[in-house]
Amino acid sequence: MSTDIATRNLRIRTEEQEHTATVNCSGRLMAGDTEVLKTHVKELLQGRNCVVLDLVELNQLDSSGLGTIVGLYISAKRANCDLVLIHYNKAIRELLGLTNLLSVFEDVGRSHTRLP
Repeated sequence: MSTDIATRNLRIRTEEQEHTATVNCSGRLMAGDTEVLKTHVKELLQGRNCVVLDLVELNQLDSSGLGTIVGLYISAKRANCDLVLIHYNKAIRELLGLTNLLSVFEDVGRSHTRLP
């Protein structure tokens, strides 16, 4: 099943499988658009082993967006689900590194061997 959601700055396309969902984010994840992503991904966490955030087309992330991703990571852990970030650009990688979050998401990605 596939779902498309669009806000002013953010486009979300989701591919759902039985135990995994891949959420492709494109545009900018900024204050004002984060609630849509948060609500959507939290719904996907229930009954799945893994939710993959594919950030290949995400070109900007502000502190609200980063906070949303961290909140989703915590929600995923509570739901006994992995939240994996893939294909993020250099700027997002640097932001994750500056906030000491890069190792958290890289460790999850390394231990998760079955990506859709």
